[in-house]
This record gives sequence, C-alpha cells and structure tokens, in this order.
Amino acid sequence: MNTNADSSPAAHAASGHDRRWLGLFAVLAAMIMNLLDSTVANVAGPAIRADLGGTTADLQWVATAYTLAMAVGLLTGGRLGDMFGRRRMLLWGVTGFLVTSAACALAWSPGSLIVARAAQGLCAALMLPQSFGLIKALFPPQQVGKAFGALGPVIGLATILGPLVAGTLVDADVWGTGWRMVFLINLPLGAFALAAGVRSLPRGGRQDGLRLDGVGALLGGAGMFLLVFPLVQGRELGWPAWLWTMTAGAVAAFVLFGVRQTRRLRAGRAPLVELGVLRLRSYSSGLGFTVVFFGAIVGFSLTLGLFLQLGRGYGPMDASIVMAPWAIGAFFGSAFGGALMGRLGRHILHIGLAVMAVGQVLAHLVIGSAGTGVDGSDLVVPLLIYGFGMGQIFVPLFDIVLGDVRNHELGSASGLLESFQQTGSSLGVAVLGTVFFSGVTGSTDGPASVGDFVSAERQVVLLALGMTVLAFALAFLLPRRARQATPAADDSPTAPTAEAPAPTGEPTGTPEAVGAEAR
Repeated sequence: MNTNADSSPAAHAASGHDRRWLGLFAVLAAMIMNLLDSTVANVAGPAIRADLGGTTADLQWVATAYTLAMAVGLLTGGRLGDMFGRRRMLLWGVTGFLVTSAACALAWSPGSLIVARAAQGLCAALMLPQSFGLIKALFPPQQVGKAFGALGPVIGLATILGPLVAGTLVDADVWGTGWRMVFLINLPLGAFALAAGVRSLPRGGRQDGLRLDGVGALLGGAGMFLLVFPLVQGRELGWPAWLWTMTAGAVAAFVLFGVRQTRRLRAGRAPLVELGVLRLRSYSSGLGFTVVFFGAIVGFSLTLGLFLQLGRGYGPMDASIVMAPWAIGAFFGSAFGGALMGRLGRHILHIGLAVMAVGQVLAHLVIGSAGTGVDGSDLVVPLLIYGFGMGQIFVPLFDIVLGDVRNHELGSASGLLESFQQTGSSLGVAVLGTVFFSGVTGSTDGPASVGDFVSAERQVVLLALGMTVLAFALAFLLPRRARQATPAADDSPTAPTAEAPAPTGEPTGTPEAVGAEAR
C-alpha cells in the first residue's frame, strides 16, 4: 500500500487549495497590468513626447488608442471566451499583452507607439472579460465571496500606486530606459500570470455552437474610430470638411451595425449585442451616463497630468504625488459607496456627483486664485474631495444601470456597457484634451506661458464640471435600485437565465464582474 503522504485526501485538498489561490494571483496580475497601462499616459506622456517628438494630437492618441481599441475588442472578447474557453483566451490575451508591451517599449516614433498601444488594448479586451468567470470556476461556492473580497483592496491599491510607480520609473531612468520602463514592467507581471495560469487555471467552459459575428465587430469598431478620430485630429488639421464626413460615416456604421444585429437575431443567430435592451429607458440612459461620467474623469486626469508637467514643470514623480490624493479619495469613496448602495440605491450616485462637483469648484477657484503660482499643495484638498465623490460611484454604478435588464439579456447588456465605458474614456481624452491644447495655443503664436496653461486647465475644469452636472441629471433616469439576486418577474421561464449576481463581498460594480456573471 502506498503510504506517501502526498497521496492522502488532505494533501490533495491542500494542493487544490494552493492552485486555486495561485490561479487568483494569475488573474490579478493580468488585471493589474491593465490598470497600469490605462493610466500610464497621464504620467509618462510628456516624457514620451520629449523623446519621440510628435504633435499634441499624438500625445492624445497614446492614451486614446489603448482605450478605443479595448472598447472595440470588448464586443468580441467575452464571446471568444465562450467559444474557445476562458482559460485559453486569458492566456492568449496575456501573451499578446506581453508582446505588445515590448513593442511599446521599443517604439521608435509616435506612430509606432500608437499602433502598439492599440494592439495592447485589443489584447486587454481579450483577457479581461475572462477574469471573473475564471475566479468563479476556481473556487467552490462557499469560498467565492472570500476570493472576490480580496480583489477590492488589491485593485484599489493598484489604482493608487499605478501613477506613482509610473512616475518613479520614468524619473529613475533604470538602465537608461526612461519612459520605456513603464511598459517593460509588464514583462515580469505577464510572465508570472502566464506561468501561474498554465499551472492553475481550470480548463473547459466552452459553449458549442456559438459563432463570432466578425462583420458586426468590424462595423462597431469602424463607427467608434470614425467618431473619435475627428475629435482628436480636428484642432491640428484645422477642422477640414472631410473630418465632418468621417463623423457622418460613424453614424452610418452604427446604423449598419444595428441592422446587422437585428437580422442575425431574426435569423436565429447570436448577435454581438441584444438591441432589445436599448428599448429600456433606464438602460439606454445608463449608457449615456457612463459615457459622460468616464469621459469627464479620464479626460480631466490626462489634462491635469499634462498641466502639472508641461505647465508647471513638475517631473513625472512629482506630478504623480500631486495626483495621489485623488486616488486615495477614490479608494475610501469606493468603500463608502459599496456600504451604502443597498440602502440608498441611485441616490448614492447623486451624492457622489455632488461631492465631485464640490471638488471641481474648489479646483477651479484654487487654480484661478493662485494663478501662475499654483502649487501641488494647493490641489490636495480639491483632488481628495473629487476622488472621494468619484469613488462612491464606481462600486454601485453598473449594478444600478443593469437594474431593469432581464436575466437573459444581462450578458449582452453588460458587454455593451463595458464597451461604452471605454468609449467614454476615449471621447473624454479626445474632447477635454482638445480643449486643453486649444486653450494653451489659442492665445499666442509663440511658446505657451504658464498663464496659458493655467487658463487652459481652468477651461477643462469648467467643462468637466458641466459634464458632472449632466451626469447628475441623467442619474434621475436610472433604476432606483441596484440589480437584485433574484430573477426579474418579467423573465420568460423558458429563457436562458444568467447566474445570480455575486454574493456580498464580490465587486459586482465592476463592468468585468457583471459581464462574467452573465456569461
């Protein structure tokens, strides 16, 4: 008889337990890579332009290419996981992210970096939709809540440390790499995610009979690109007529996308998007809210980093430290919003937006009163307040937007919501970035002065404040309560139903979590 201790049930259970947590760490590593690269342009952008040259529009594209490509890819990333298995798609996504990160670090021109950033975004769109479904497959039901409960602090810490790490790496100039190290740091993270994922992530999860609507994905992607391109390039090109033609082309692409999805549904084939959810006023209003909200915060974040570095002469590390109160406020605001979302429903969104508005008003007053002498210490309180309000919205937002969506439409609705989040981020960078650079260069033909940067940033703050007010109004059209764990009464009893939302402690407010629950 084999008396090897390793063959005992207890040893097997321990081994399985270790693999589960190793798998969780692999998924976390993939998520952290995305968090780092979503914010890197806010800190490293000026250093990149100083090294590679290029225009201010190129600087915007370094940020926009990543989020825009992710928005396009998210329409198909989740479906590919259903077709070929979440484990396989996450590992392929991480592999691609490693390759494209190296391509970013080796970029020799603005154009090559923008292309590599777009490829990064597509790889992120492939790996992120698989994350939460894999975690649920790793852990038994009684441990899933504990696993998801570990995500919040890790993701929150990564959000806070991301800009600081980027600023430190650029300033440290490790081995003469400068800004390139903010992309090279993905290599050890990705290598760990691959090694740990191959060893521990569960196989299976494929759904037979699914087909990918490649033409639909191309139409949706074309529409998004044609919408964003004129906003980014218009100022530098002088707003020629052909740019407006591109905008009209975006409308045509979206119409064709809608027609194709409708025809696929009538033919009994799975569409990328269940267009029926758009008939829900609460959901379609939620899509508008998501675009405005994320556009405001991401665009403001980019311009603030540019203002501190280009206008005030801060180094990347110093700029990151100045912006840290924003992330700290968001960390504590998320805890506040998560604790009260069940009791307050959509009112928590109004409270968070009101707090954000207070922070924006204070920032506008502080920058205006200090003028060219504005210092990082002047912005601590406004950014802390702004971040605290913003954080209150992060956790409950997606559960509230999806509150009236029927279970069998949840997967499509959550995937479209994720895509609109990234589209909003792209539009925010395009619009607020254009306003910022127009303000900097609009008052003089010579080099911009500190006063020009101060005036431009105040314009951005006012525009972001207006977007916050618009989001406040749109919030009245959202469902009063977040999505409940019980099936909606209007669901067809024969319709395929989504899995119940995550138990207490799971970050169901994240778009990836909601999408995974549906899939």
